[in-house]
Amino acid sequence: MNLEALLADRLAAAFAAVAGHPVDPAVRRSPHADYASGAALQLARELNASPRDVAAEVARKADLAGIATAEVSGPGFVNLTVADELLARERPEFPKAATPQTVVIDYSAPNVAKEMQVHHLRSTVIGDAVARLLVRLGHDVRRANHLGDWGTPFGMLVEHLLDGGELSTDDLTGFYQAARARFDTDEDFKRRARLRVVALQSGDEPTLATWRRLVGVSKKHFMAAYARMGVTLTEGDFVGESFYNDDLPRVVDELHAKGLLRVSGGALCAFPEGFTGRDGEPVPLIVRKSDGGFGYAATDLAAVRYRVGTLGADRLLYVVGAPQRTHFQMVWAVARAAGWLPDDVPVEHLAFGSILGTDGKMLKSRSGETVRLSALIDEAVRRAAELTGDGTTAEAVGMGAIKYADLSTDRRTDYVFDPERMLALTGNTGPYLQMAYARIRSILEKAGETRPGPVIIEHPKERALALELLAFEATLATVAETLEFHRLTAYLYALASAFSTFYEACPVLRSAPGVRRSRLSLCERTAETLREGLDLLGIRTPERL
Repeated sequence: MNLEALLADRLAAAFAAVAGHPVDPAVRRSPHADYASGAALQLARELNASPRDVAAEVARKADLAGIATAEVSGPGFVNLTVADELLARERPEFPKAATPQTVVIDYSAPNVAKEMQVHHLRSTVIGDAVARLLVRLGHDVRRANHLGDWGTPFGMLVEHLLDGGELSTDDLTGFYQAARARFDTDEDFKRRARLRVVALQSGDEPTLATWRRLVGVSKKHFMAAYARMGVTLTEGDFVGESFYNDDLPRVVDELHAKGLLRVSGGALCAFPEGFTGRDGEPVPLIVRKSDGGFGYAATDLAAVRYRVGTLGADRLLYVVGAPQRTHFQMVWAVARAAGWLPDDVPVEHLAFGSILGTDGKMLKSRSGETVRLSALIDEAVRRAAELTGDGTTAEAVGMGAIKYADLSTDRRTDYVFDPERMLALTGNTGPYLQMAYARIRSILEKAGETRPGPVIIEHPKERALALELLAFEATLATVAETLEFHRLTAYLYALASAFSTFYEACPVLRSAPGVRRSRLSLCERTAETLREGLDLLGIRTPERL
């Protein structure tokens, strides 16, 4: 049950009766009561009345029987105390979307022939949490892994592979660096690489076969990384840039026919309204380059056209870094002008910040290179193994620590990758919540044949835990609206903390039979909610730690 929404509905009716028009009751959790509304303060100014008098009238008119009691507090707050009977009876529930949608989520998007780097972590982890949540809400979610698998560099890579370059899933970066080194120093290789681009783009079958081999090995590397990370992306979700190749001429033709393109510097460009440079001149979006090739804009426009027109998307989500904001805003503006992105199909950029080292600078290896994602995970797992003494759970704890540290930060901000802090067993960390879950499972296991029974609220800490449990659905509703997962992590930490205080104050296994069964129910509800919440974040919950 969404307790916050229920209270808001009942107060809304009372406020409307007092005001003569709808009023948002703004019901929120309160340190002075279970919930509170401060809407009477603003309404009083409109009615030229005392805020306390308005609040008192609202409290009198509110139908809260069996749900809560209301009283006026301070300058005009309506404080709400939830009925113990309701807290004892109701269990946390998972909300369902009133109107399920087809949602396409663009996330992860690594590049072929390159190992996944640390900057891929945030897109992958955040995107996967979004996908998990929307699936659980009942939406039809299409994961779009926009693989970088086409373009000029592939002439160089294919030529290097044909020359006998060593390619393996374990060292994609080494393969890429070797090809780049030859391209930069060997003029004959550079010439052949450029010719190979022409052969690739013209559909030469031997060249395409080698390119497919390169893509296939890269996909195996990506899938191994996803399996280790515990994300839900599959091979069927790879929709690379090459997927749209055949559609690019049609994209240009349609834009040209609609008068949305003009020549600038030899290239065909769109100039969406509202985008100007420092000089005040319109900024071009290059759709077809001066050499006749297609750039990222053409592929991204084709992707929008496909996702809405073919997949039937009702909503588009792009989990990409903040620096790409302007590029995508221009793409979406052109797509709307072309009619490929109707006004009733929202598109959202779920931008995210960077991962920093403990020195507060962009995270780099000791040699100054970008950190490989596998190295980042290895470090967290190694430290988790020292912590747990168990290699099996170390993977779950290490990866859980990384994901939780990422998702517990407002995604728009940077955060520091600090394994020591991330793996702490106290504080707002993944391992703390995993430990809390394992602790509760141990209590339930030790209970033996004693089964959980009806909840009886007798102790203030029982009440506080029951109240926190019923905040789960409202939290999920907020996260579903904002796609801000630090709100969910904050809730899970608050729940685990409430359980810890409850357990210290209220003996479970040593209590009288009826009380014991009641408290076991609170334990069971807490464990289920922690498991459900952590699963939405893609974090495993070992039964023992």
